[in-house]
Amino acid sequence: MYPRLFLSAGGSVLLLLGVVGYANLFTEAGSPSFWLDGTENLAHSMVGVVAISAAFLPGRSGSTARFQRCVVALIALITLSVGVYGFLLPAGSGAHPNAFGVANLESPADNLLHLVIGITAAAVLIVKPASERATG
Repeated sequence: MYPRLFLSAGGSVLLLLGVVGYANLFTEAGSPSFWLDGTENLAHSMVGVVAISAAFLPGRSGSTARFQRCVVALIALITLSVGVYGFLLPAGSGAHPNAFGVANLESPADNLLHLVIGITAAAVLIVKPASERATG
């Protein structure tokens, strides 16, 4: 239950973030502490569409639920890695703030946001709803 909720809500937020990014509402000039570039907008939009699609995937409940948990685990792994990597980048290096030439990890706020999403995704995988805890 929680993975599906995470995928639908989180996917919607990511897709919205991608669309807002394409509308240039978070630019380097207008919001220097948190801005989005084209590659980030594409990544957010793609992950958002995949997450929403996975949330509403038809099929047998057991196999669908396992697939949804795998997607949530992948999102947790990616966002935790990006968040930690952003903090490890030395401030004066050529890699900072442009990680791998594709993602702007321009501020601690951006890195913290990735960590919060990753921790939330990991918690979704660990915490069971009360109805599932009661039955085992």
